[in-house]
Amino acid sequence: MSGPATPPATGPLTGTTVLDLSRALAGPHAGMMLGDLGARVIKVESAAGDDTRRWGPPFVGPEDDPQATYFLSCNRNKESVSLDLKDDDGRATLEALVADADVLIENFRPGVMDRLGLGFERLHALNPALVILSISGFGHDGPESHRSGYDQILQGEAGLMSLTGSGPDDPQRVGVPIADLLAGMYGAYGVAAALAERERTGRGQVVRTSLLAAVVGVHAFQGTRATVAHEVPRAQGNHHPSIAPYGLFRCAGGQVQISVGSEKLWASFVEAFGLGDRVEGLETNAERVHRREDVIRIVEEAFAAYGPADLLARLDAAGVPAGKVRTLDEVYAWEQVASQHLRVDVDHPVLGPVTLPGPAVRFFGTNGAETTRLEHTPPPTLDQHGAAIRAAARGAADAGAGAAPAPATGGGR
Repeated sequence: MSGPATPPATGPLTGTTVLDLSRALAGPHAGMMLGDLGARVIKVESAAGDDTRRWGPPFVGPEDDPQATYFLSCNRNKESVSLDLKDDDGRATLEALVADADVLIENFRPGVMDRLGLGFERLHALNPALVILSISGFGHDGPESHRSGYDQILQGEAGLMSLTGSGPDDPQRVGVPIADLLAGMYGAYGVAAALAERERTGRGQVVRTSLLAAVVGVHAFQGTRATVAHEVPRAQGNHHPSIAPYGLFRCAGGQVQISVGSEKLWASFVEAFGLGDRVEGLETNAERVHRREDVIRIVEEAFAAYGPADLLARLDAAGVPAGKVRTLDEVYAWEQVASQHLRVDVDHPVLGPVTLPGPAVRFFGTNGAETTRLEHTPPPTLDQHGAAIRAAARGAADAGAGAAPAPATGGGR
């Protein structure tokens, strides 16, 4: 097949081709992560396009061609081709793409790919080296595998909402679709591992994850509270359940966050604010957690004399980890964010120059030179690259019609 319709990228996955058949967020986020690492990502959409193209407001751009900012958030560094997978021509084009690909991502409900004639056995018959990432809501097997998975439903079902909120009777969702995003991250991690194993075996495999698995996978110490200590963790607002003081505290004209995560830090904190005569019986973290309300009161009384800026400076001088709560406009205007390449500028075919949130991982060679992908492409318009991709797929299918089967040593690298 001919090369990509966009300039080649740099990164550890340069030369890897990914077919992204997924919709909404979990699968597209995984595909975008692989694209950030240098892979060529071909987004395969229906004639109507990914559902997120219509998720808004907000929409931006011209009234006759509005662009959903939701779609823009999870589809950078991709090409788009529109295919009807229920149609013979559409399936034939996809099969030609599969034969030349390294990775395929799908997040249809379990069984849908089989009904389309594109089950895992068929895909691996076309390309034994193909790594398939399959993301579901509740898992691909088990008594509730048939259920549709949507982020907020899984935040509740997987226990996250019971841990989030002002108190036990105030369950709250996280402010981003964290179940979707985590499933995408775990999926990309699984793909990277499967590609590494393929270097040894020459064969692909199926990587499965789910929104349920992704949330349970980040229960961390709250999970072991339940499974080992046999406690039932519940929401308790903006204070850490196992460390004190650690959380959001009021001060004059605002709030700051502090993290006193060791006894050494506690000693520094007590000295910095002259609290030696007020903290008897609070020498250990366990004592402070047990008397959390007393600790909060003492800390906020000490903070009442300081505005946020002065307080943060004092905490910094004392070596106590602290910070403020920024709005997103403040985050993207922050010089530290810019220094980490967490803003990327792209030229969108409809919107012109726009700024997107950037990738979270950077790479450096043994000589210290950065090898991170720094040039990014905008999220594609629907079928933007379709003509070139379909023509290349037809050419590859025609060229391979009489050829001997390729060895199972890789896809389109």
